[in-house]
Amino acid sequence: MKPAGSIQPAELAQVELLITQQRFADAVLLGEKFVARYPRNPDGYAALARAMIPTGRLARAGDAAERGLRVAPDNAQLNLLKGIVEHRLGQSARAIERLRALIERKPTNQVEASFALAEALHRAGRKDELDEFVKRGGAWIQDERAAVFTARSTLRFDRAKAIEQLESTARAARNPLLKRIAGFEAVRLLDQDARFREAFDLASFVHKETTPPFDAGAIDADVAEQLRLIQKGRAWFSPKSTAGEGTAFVVGMPRSGTTLLEQMLDRHPLVGGIGEYEGAFAIHEGLVGLGLWPAQLRDLKPVDAQRLAAEYLQGALARRRAGTEITFDKTLHVWRMLPAIAAVLPGAAFVRITRDPRDTAISMFLSNFHPRSWGFTSSLASIRRVIELERKIVPAAIELLNLRAASVVYEELVDHPEREIRRVLDAIGVPFDPIVLAPEANARTVLTLSYEQVRRPINRSSIGRWKNYEFAFDAAWDAIG
Repeated sequence: MKPAGSIQPAELAQVELLITQQRFADAVLLGEKFVARYPRNPDGYAALARAMIPTGRLARAGDAAERGLRVAPDNAQLNLLKGIVEHRLGQSARAIERLRALIERKPTNQVEASFALAEALHRAGRKDELDEFVKRGGAWIQDERAAVFTARSTLRFDRAKAIEQLESTARAARNPLLKRIAGFEAVRLLDQDARFREAFDLASFVHKETTPPFDAGAIDADVAEQLRLIQKGRAWFSPKSTAGEGTAFVVGMPRSGTTLLEQMLDRHPLVGGIGEYEGAFAIHEGLVGLGLWPAQLRDLKPVDAQRLAAEYLQGALARRRAGTEITFDKTLHVWRMLPAIAAVLPGAAFVRITRDPRDTAISMFLSNFHPRSWGFTSSLASIRRVIELERKIVPAAIELLNLRAASVVYEELVDHPEREIRRVLDAIGVPFDPIVLAPEANARTVLTLSYEQVRRPINRSSIGRWKNYEFAFDAAWDAIG
């Protein structure tokens, strides 16, 4: 065995290569083997955490960073990773404190730590502190990515100039991620200023420049296979674990009111919102890896079901607010994998939320979703196609699988919040508490695209938004509108 704490460049280089290739699952496996063999090497824990973060395994990534910090408390990379994870888990105050302390030491990763701190301050709504941090300057301000934070600071005193800065960055930047962030922030501001044509044209430009070709055929095929099984009229599998009690999931498309719903429920003393947790997707991937999805779910072994359930619950419970009894998962993939959740987490509750599809569609088109995993959002036609698939599969799956579920229409939730949320709470299994009617008072950091809207009281401002972009919708929308 190599000496404790020594560098093993060849093995670590292989993990780094896998991360570069976005083969994160393989990188996690190799990283776990590495830290088991060399538990005193902090670089191994950092590599493992870096492999876990992109897959949404934030609790496990935080644990890996924490284990590394016990070996090397002052390790700059591990402190940066821990701060990023804390922020993404909604522990922004803790993350900000950690990142500030790291930057004060002037580490070699000071620039990356500065960007992480600036983003945490922005998302936490600590605008004065962000302004001060930008004014203080430093090496990070010279990086082209700082243009977004400079514009955010400018926005507070010169809105027109901020929009100009963001749009200029979007059109000139070579970095696709920077182009998207700056572009869609400018789009949001243009939309707020009723400059609808400009907003639509800029969004179209950013999509064209940064979104790779997306083939919805895989989604089509997956939904078609599930519908074939559902249309036989009886469930083709039985649950193989008993782990679902205490879990609840949103079922809906992005930008359909899912964040509002989560923030309302997270106010309840017995319900803990856990954000867009990737655990459900990991269940689906696990079933695919076992060769069981979707037609062979009847062959799922109890030991595999229990393992998948335990892995989901480990991350979910780590995200849940202390003192709560129910986790509410806002991941936006669940509508495509209801049989997977029913097989592995029987007894789970589901809250389906729908909205005028044109409002959903224009909001998705004007927003910055991941260009690969959400590539269909670059086209209104492809968005319509996916909405149609969701509206075919979800009601049929809920009925056939006899899921514990409530269905909510966003417009009804806004107009009659107490009536609608009572139905949701009944399905989840907790009593009504009037505190849920004030989601704007929720202090939890919101990392979704709706982070600004949910800081305002429930309102109708986004209902009928699509009419500002009526020029973009054709008659094909009438059937689902």
